[in-house]
This record gives sequence, structure tokens and C-alpha cells, in this order.
Amino acid sequence: MRKEEEHSQSFARALRKRMTKAEVVLWKALKEANRHGCNFRRQHPIGPYVADFASALDRLVIEVDGETHGSDTEVRHDTRRDAYLRSRGWRVIRVSNDDIYTDVERIVEIILAQLPPSGARKIARLLPRNGGG
Repeated sequence: MRKEEEHSQSFARALRKRMTKAEVVLWKALKEANRHGCNFRRQHPIGPYVADFASALDRLVIEVDGETHGSDTEVRHDTRRDAYLRSRGWRVIRVSNDDIYTDVERIVEIILAQLPPSGARKIARLLPRNGGG
């Protein structure tokens, strides 16, 4: 394992212990989706980065953006991060804290609409994975 990946794994463990309020709200809803066949993880390391939430099977990342994500520095960082993830086959959805607080059900619907039908997901679990995350 490369040093940057080791760092992202230990960083992910730390982040799980101090999730933001918006992340906690969304995680509660995603855990419910997991009970119905989804496979979301929280604070999931991908290379040098840690995704707020991810479905590795579906190569889908969900990023929760608070107020700081509007600064020029954060926008540049998010752009680099998204490009890295996309170059490795991940799709990225960004949602704001405000959207989670006002209508988490709609946010979950948007996320779930990005997943293949459950039958296709079951088949995908049986197929060999190439190139991990």
C-alpha cells in the first residue's frame, strides 16, 4: 500500500468520529438505503482522498459541501479531487448542507436515481472487479 493511501485510511477513521451534522443526517438516510440493498460507506478512502460517502460497487461518491466549499481555494481543491476520482471511474455527486437539512429525502432520491436497478447490482456483485478503488 502506498504511503498516501495509508494516510487516507487513517484519516478516514478519524473523520468517522467527527462527522458534521449534515453528514450525520445524510448517513442516517443512507444506512436506511443500505437495509434495502445499497452498499454505501461513510468516509471511504480512495487513493489520497477520503470521500464523504461512497458506493464502491456502483463507483459513486457523494460529497457534502458546507459553507467553506465556496471559497476559491476549496473550489480549486474540489475540482482537482473530482477530476482525480472521475479519472479512476468514479461518478461524483455534490450536495449542500442546506439541501440535506431542508429535504434529505429528495437528496436520497437523487442519489438512488444514479444507481442501476437492483437486479443489475446483484449481477455486478458477481463480476470480477478491475482496478479497485
